Amino acid sequence: MLDAVLRPLIDPPLNHAARRLARAGVRANALTVAGAVVAPAAGIAVASGHYGVALALILLNRLLDGLDGPLARLHGSTDFGGYLDIVCDFVFYAVIPLGFGLAEERNLLPAACLLAAFLGAGTSFLAYAIIAAKHGLTSEAQGKKSFFFQGGLCEGTETIAVFAAACLWPQWFPQIAYVYAALCVVTVIQRIASARRRFDAGTPAMPR
Repeated sequence: MLDAVLRPLIDPPLNHAARRLARAGVRANALTVAGAVVAPAAGIAVASGHYGVALALILLNRLLDGLDGPLARLHGSTDFGGYLDIVCDFVFYAVIPLGFGLAEERNLLPAACLLAAFLGAGTSFLAYAIIAAKHGLTSEAQGKKSFFFQGGLCEGTETIAVFAAACLWPQWFPQIAYVYAALCVVTVIQRIASARRRFDAGTPAMPR
């Protein structure tokens, strides 16, 4: 929901930093892989109860994720780069709730609910992108991406804020997880409704 609103604010500094990295010879995929290494480290920090360290690693992961896109566009985006980026994003979204689930026994059920909600949100997002590509749809509301990014109530900005809040107030993780899981379910419903409006009317049924 907030990604498109914040894009005009965060793009200029990210683009400036990307130009400096490009001049230094840094490649986009290297940043993506670095973020993939930082993500499980953040999950381990959460599981170990080092929430301050975890928060710093979460923010570092998101910074690397924010930089690899503009850096890729400077060098020339590739389909593999877009694929690698989204895979690493979903690794990040999985390991943080897992870390909280391992940190305390009382966190297991809310962490599982949050992971299930993320699975639904991720599936609805990627399935929409696949069908959107088939229809030739494009969108740059979230910035220039490798494939169609459908918005929703819960996006990257909201997820970062939720993870940060859980690190700052870990005693409230169960409540935070249940509320955000419910919002993710609403996001899934929004995407299904959008897909039905856009893809179902007048479109021949796909073979099963």
